[in-house]
Amino acid sequence: MSRPPTFTPPPSARAHALRTARGEFAVLEALPAGEPRADALLLPGYTGSKEDFIALLEPLAAAGYRVVSVDGRGQYETPGPDDPQAYAQGELARDVLAQAHAVSDSGGRPLHLLGHSLGGQIARAAVLLDAAPFASLTLMSSGPAQIAPSQQQKVRLLSEALAAMSMAEVWEAMQAFEPPEDAGPEAGNGADLRRRWLRHTPAQLLATGRQLTAEPDRVGELAAVRQLPKHVLSGEQDDTWPVPLLDAMAERLGACRTVIAGADHSPNTDRPAETAAAVAAFWERCDDPA
Repeated sequence: MSRPPTFTPPPSARAHALRTARGEFAVLEALPAGEPRADALLLPGYTGSKEDFIALLEPLAAAGYRVVSVDGRGQYETPGPDDPQAYAQGELARDVLAQAHAVSDSGGRPLHLLGHSLGGQIARAAVLLDAAPFASLTLMSSGPAQIAPSQQQKVRLLSEALAAMSMAEVWEAMQAFEPPEDAGPEAGNGADLRRRWLRHTPAQLLATGRQLTAEPDRVGELAAVRQLPKHVLSGEQDDTWPVPLLDAMAERLGACRTVIAGADHSPNTDRPAETAAAVAAFWERCDDPA
């Protein structure tokens, strides 16, 4: 679970509902001081939310980008139905295309797409449906196929708990198994993290958890989308997809590759300044290829 440093948006950002052809989605939107050079859409991972990118918003806006981070359907402040079929990957990918259309409608600027972990696999699915709306794709700590076996086991245990217990009961059980340095009050944002967890739709967690444990390797399909610049970014350690696997994926994609020193699975919260700088540098190269 990503642990953002705060749930309070920076002064350059505001929280609002993004209206799309597929419903409304809760977003945080940050604007630069002047005319944006491009727009960006950020997709969070499993159990995450738009706040996972909160420490990236200000530096990316300062670099000249309008940045929109989104709660997908059933995540935190975006409601979702109780039907697991509503969270099939194709449905979530079509949501992303609707979000992209809504974001781009306001200015007609290039739109960069970034997905963290599960969000990266949903972003990939959206691009494979229609790459036309996007100026680039960044896969942040998001691998080529299913998650590592140890993480698959954790997701299966969580799914079993969700099928038998309330969200509040599952939260208490998860805290009991967290290392003390992660579960204690010194970790910060405990009340915010709990509130976020309780507002997730269980059906969303069940459906996307299954996706993470069964995702096929679609790197070849994505590599065939040659017109789209690609970026694989991760921490120097990752227990969800091993870093050598991410290295190999980047090579298969012909993608730019960035490793953030001192970061694990969530460089967006572990090392946000370095991560924002790397993301902005990649976007700038896409915007000004000469």
